[in-house]
Amino acid sequence: MWKARPVVASRVGGIQDQITQGSSGLLLEDPGDLVSFGRMTAAMLEDREAAAQLGQQAHHRLREDYLAPRRLTRELDLIQRLAAP
Repeated sequence: MWKARPVVASRVGGIQDQITQGSSGLLLEDPGDLVSFGRMTAAMLEDREAAAQLGQQAHHRLREDYLAPRRLTRELDLIQRLAAP
């Protein structure tokens, strides 16, 4: 995501929280489904424009939601809400 490349991943663990299907990457329902993985990967290789757009959106999502300043702001907001009477 940092390198603005399209991501094809399995819908497991924290990955499914980081990638929004069709917006910042493509998610496989079944990590063992190699046929679907191949199709998704081939689609990205065949449609370079769509791949580039997914990569740019992934990079934007990473910058907005996962870099240290944003995470710190979220944690401070949470602490403030928890400390409020």
